[in-house]
Amino acid sequence: MKTSRILVAASVVLLLAISPAFANPDMLPKHPGYPMGKAIDPVKGQSLANDPGQTNATGAGSLVNAAAFDDSHSKQSLSINRNNERIMEKPGAGVLPTVQGPNIKIEPPVTEGTKVNASPQ
Repeated sequence: MKTSRILVAASVVLLLAISPAFANPDMLPKHPGYPMGKAIDPVKGQSLANDPGQTNATGAGSLVNAAAFDDSHSKQSLSINRNNERIMEKPGAGVLPTVQGPNIKIEPPVTEGTKVNASPQ
């Protein structure tokens, strides 16, 4: 009984392994396949591609997918700073921005420097 189960299982595995060799290529779905097109072997005259005349499988679609592959990892996502919501205008580097709310003017802490005589007595 045990040997018959092993023989049945082995024959099923063997049939499943051999079945792709007998597959009908005309029943396979048409897809963009191999980049070689209608290239022919100069020695034997056989087609060099499995699907002669098919376009390249990669093309522009794979370039777009490759460019977008790492976007989620490489894009910058900064946390939201609630103080930046008040900014109305950013005039540029070295100048304080215009903000909503009270008009606060920041004066420099020193208005004039200490005077020293050039020739002390």
